[in-house]
Amino acid sequence: MKRAILPLFISLVGTAFAAPSAAQFGEMTTLDSFGGPSSGTYKPTPAEAERIAWFREARFGMFMHWGLYSKMAGYWKGKKVTGGEWALKLQRLPIEEYRELAKEFNPVKFNADEWVLLAKSAGMKYMVITSKHHDGFAMFDSDASPYNIVDATPFKRDPIKELKEACDRHGLKLGLYYSHGQDWNEPDAYGNNWSFPGYKRNMDKYLDEKSIPQIRELCLKYKPAILWFDTAGDITPARAEQIARMARELVPGILINSRIQLGKPRGLPITDFDGSGDNEAFHQYHNVPWELCGTLNRSWAFKEWDKDFRPVSELLFHLIDAASKNGNYLLNVGPTAEGVITEPYASRLREMGSWLKVNGEAIYGCGGTVWGNEFGDFGTVDGKRKFIAAPANWRCTTQPGKVYIHVLNWPKDGKLELPALKQKVTKAHLLATPTAVVKIGQSADKVVLSLPANAPDPIASVVCLSL
Repeated sequence: MKRAILPLFISLVGTAFAAPSAAQFGEMTTLDSFGGPSSGTYKPTPAEAERIAWFREARFGMFMHWGLYSKMAGYWKGKKVTGGEWALKLQRLPIEEYRELAKEFNPVKFNADEWVLLAKSAGMKYMVITSKHHDGFAMFDSDASPYNIVDATPFKRDPIKELKEACDRHGLKLGLYYSHGQDWNEPDAYGNNWSFPGYKRNMDKYLDEKSIPQIRELCLKYKPAILWFDTAGDITPARAEQIARMARELVPGILINSRIQLGKPRGLPITDFDGSGDNEAFHQYHNVPWELCGTLNRSWAFKEWDKDFRPVSELLFHLIDAASKNGNYLLNVGPTAEGVITEPYASRLREMGSWLKVNGEAIYGCGGTVWGNEFGDFGTVDGKRKFIAAPANWRCTTQPGKVYIHVLNWPKDGKLELPALKQKVTKAHLLATPTAVVKIGQSADKVVLSLPANAPDPIASVVCLSL
């Protein structure tokens, strides 16, 4: 992953959600320029709408960063280092010495079924794993380069093949992350300006000899549901379109994310969904299907010393918030070099799955908010245009004939006031306790819900309004 430019983590105390301040958001001129309930021009053809349909239904997926950098586990020659999957570049490590990690990489505890079943227990509907990150090492059996897990390690197995088979067995979609422009192992690719004298680069040579052949292999061997690109480097629009066309010819239903090229999202027919920044949600409803990718702790790859795991309350907030803005949540785990997803990751995922068993109908297949004004908006503060957050008391998702209110801070007086609805609310009930009484007060300018004294869920309770 690229490093986050402007982290937007919600500040939490226990299980209570606090609204981010305007200072936390700062000035925004890019993320919000793409969407909004009325500003988008997203008009897919029937074929494009059909291929994205499962993605919009899924809403929740698992991201996995796994590679030679997992062997480092946050250390280099016994010294603690930052960067994780970026350590090779950030620490300017000798590429020859980094390559030696392959001789010791032997994930004997890797079990594809265990990984897929953990994702399924979390309520996730798809997985995206790093088939090649920026270090250039392929985690699949590649004929295009011997620098891969089958040819260069004692493991001699193809984990991507095993994950594909496990996903097929258990009903999950498999997506493959591939760093197509940045490759620190290759002198002609973008990124390594410390190992190769002159750093002259020949991107066309690299693309033709390694990147495009490997993307072709991924499509032919594994038929992925998603090709998830990252940090496009020097790739031109023409090259991005060439890669997209090739992928769609080989896998007609494949989805491609907007990071295939730097700059603003390309849009249809080249790309199917946008991505916000790493650990950065869009601030408003986004008309184009999109995805928030985030971490369970502060790292993407496994680092032994990173114990700063996010509480389940924060993780669920990001899932709910993304869905309310028409987005998906791709939540990352970093397996160890042995192939283990450690318990701090697993326990949080299982807790999220427990919440989704009760409240999943308010996430899966849901559209975003019916109002669009609960997130806040831009305003002028000290003479500057800044994003001003609205109180984070609730979020809204929708299904035909239904509006779901995710109550994040249960009102002490039992009264929850919502903006007006044109349709008549005929019934209101809590998903967790359907028999609990929820009274409705509806007028031309607002809807008021009278809720039970206690929240049925300590993190987020969902009220379903039938229209």
